[in-house]
Amino acid sequence: MSKPDAGAKRTRLSPDERRQQLITLGAQMLRERSLEDVSVSEIAEQAGISRGLLFHYFPTLGDFHLAIIAHANAELLARTTPNPELPLADMLRDSIERYVDYVEENRTPYLALLRGPASASPELVTMVNAHRLAQVQRILAEAPIPVQDSDMPRLTLAIRGWIAFVEETTLTWLREAPIPRAALIDLLVDSLPALALNSTLAAALRD
Repeated sequence: MSKPDAGAKRTRLSPDERRQQLITLGAQMLRERSLEDVSVSEIAEQAGISRGLLFHYFPTLGDFHLAIIAHANAELLARTTPNPELPLADMLRDSIERYVDYVEENRTPYLALLRGPASASPELVTMVNAHRLAQVQRILAEAPIPVQDSDMPRLTLAIRGWIAFVEETTLTWLREAPIPRAALIDLLVDSLPALALNSTLAAALRD
């Protein structure tokens, strides 16, 4: 990663701008290494500040890590935002394709976040779960399936299960690549309507 020039080091930033700069630098570094290997010293050097000053913006290393992950989660949600101009099936495929693009570009942190030592952090688990809930709410907002209030918990649980399926399947594909990328996308795309429909039909059959 290239270092800023001397002019960049002399740039005065507001506290909010400096904080965002540090988070952005951390997120860029996260693309190349696991969260545990993000170097505070390197980031401070690139920002043109002292290592100690970084902790003026983030009281602890854990706080800095959480800010980086929050940034990465927001970026992933933004990258996979459904395109409302597309038909529903194409909207899902487009989002999945951009999701796979993202995890391919961020392979190391994606693997480390879901399976590395940081995945055991209670704060990080809470943040990742909030990210998953945002994905569930996005899917439910676009789903054309009429659902009674009594069936919503079942459908929500089914979609949470699908998200876990997507994560685990993508992790395995990143490590082993047992099928082509196009086949992976087909698998992920086809599984959501099947799961949601089966969940809804099963609820209807009970009535």
